[in-house]
Amino acid sequence: MQYLLNILLSLSLLTSAYAATAEDWRKRSIYQIITDRYALPQGADLNACDPAKQTFCGGTWNTIKDNLDYIQNAGFTAIWISPVSQNYQGPRTPYGDPYHGYWIADASKLNDRFGTADDLKALSDELHSRGMYLMVDVVVNNVMALSTKPDLSTYMFKQESQYHPYCPIDWGNTTSEQNCWLGDLNVTLPDVNTQDPTVVSAYSAWIKALVQEFNIDGLRIDGKFVRMATIHTAPSHFDLIVRHFPYAAAKHVDMQFWPQFCGAAGVYCIGEVFDADAGQALQWQGKQALDAILNYPAYNALVSAFAIPGAQNMSALTDMIAQVKQKSSDPTLLGNFLEDQDVPRWASISVDPQSLWNAMTFNWMSDGIPILYYGQEQGFNGNADPLRNHLINATDDWLTSQVQVLSSTQEAIAFMKGNVVTVLTNVGSPPANVTIAARTPFSNSLSTTDILTCTQFAIGSNGSVEVEYSKGGRPVILVPDDLLDNSGLCGHEAPQPVSGKSQQGAVATSGASGRSGPMAFAAGLAALVLALAL
Repeated sequence: MQYLLNILLSLSLLTSAYAATAEDWRKRSIYQIITDRYALPQGADLNACDPAKQTFCGGTWNTIKDNLDYIQNAGFTAIWISPVSQNYQGPRTPYGDPYHGYWIADASKLNDRFGTADDLKALSDELHSRGMYLMVDVVVNNVMALSTKPDLSTYMFKQESQYHPYCPIDWGNTTSEQNCWLGDLNVTLPDVNTQDPTVVSAYSAWIKALVQEFNIDGLRIDGKFVRMATIHTAPSHFDLIVRHFPYAAAKHVDMQFWPQFCGAAGVYCIGEVFDADAGQALQWQGKQALDAILNYPAYNALVSAFAIPGAQNMSALTDMIAQVKQKSSDPTLLGNFLEDQDVPRWASISVDPQSLWNAMTFNWMSDGIPILYYGQEQGFNGNADPLRNHLINATDDWLTSQVQVLSSTQEAIAFMKGNVVTVLTNVGSPPANVTIAARTPFSNSLSTTDILTCTQFAIGSNGSVEVEYSKGGRPVILVPDDLLDNSGLCGHEAPQPVSGKSQQGAVATSGASGRSGPMAFAAGLAALVLALAL
């Protein structure tokens, strides 16, 4: 009987993972992985992987699969991996080798640098056995070449009419941005003609087959990959990010293409629209385009509000919350992030570790799907992710209730989502004679807990909350104590996992690595690479 129950449980997990919708993805938290960089094969020489060389280090779909415990134990319920399609194969380019996976050659073939079809299926199967989702990056706007007259026989689309003629982009001209070629004359990115019916048909057939064969749950849409620059190791951190000019976007493909493409895929589609303007960016979310976009407007506001040194303009964040709520068809489906392959590591733009804690907390406790770029978690204690999973499972409306700003000053912002109050500040680590007060709908003397410090926090008269920063600018997340039952947080009893694995891919741990505070990024990220390669 137990064997039968285990089989039925496995089937139910696989069924729920297949053809995942936007509604399904709203419940997820995503760990983003550059396949070549995340984890090396067992026994590999870690010192041989020099990011500055812009070449392959050896990560594969198998090495990701072998290190899923780490990701799941940190509370993540999905992973997003680099494109799986075949990349450029040839002499080294002026910008290095295509270890990142974004220089597409034949989209219909797999990238054998990352493994075989069986390897990718095994990764997908293992994720689904854990109740986790698989998101795959896809590039459809362009292919990659070393000239403006490439040999088309090596690509999925072999006819000249299936590409736009070469022209450099006239930025600000929408037609030019969608039809001309990205890149430069060292590495060209021939622009696929996504208005051509043969292209639309072929792409639709390809993505439907890819999703079905590998049981893919969601797609992240990348427009193209622009000129590579040197990946460096900065004195303050061990940087493994991919740098390039900031023009990668789903918006470089005509909007009418996306409903057909994503409709054929039958899964959640989130696109990259590299634009800080909420109105410009969010027109790409909705039935006319994509399920969601990466929330670049909020990212820019977070940098403005929290980076030290920086503008420390908290009103930029307050204003952006209002704009996104007004202009998004559904803010709870947007992708929240602080780092990815297109922007610098947070430690490159902010010297104070508390700024990371506050900005990252916003992404977990506000509207949207949190996305964490591999390695970023080593500077944070990770409590907010298990909390988010608990709130999803323990309440009916936390996910869909939208953020309400309670109070905002130059130094701090207090907001509420569901029955959870979050207070964030940009004062940084040094003690400050600063206080923020906010009025909540809570009753007087309601017992709450700041789950980041496990400190009891009583609500004052008229539902008032007051946070002071005499010990520095730590974030505060106030949760009514009755909501923490069965959470495993702050002394509350932990939920019982099913066969050693959580149905939502989350476990009751307080942090990704057992660390409880910020650390230098150099030590933290190096330790991550070491731990995952063993």
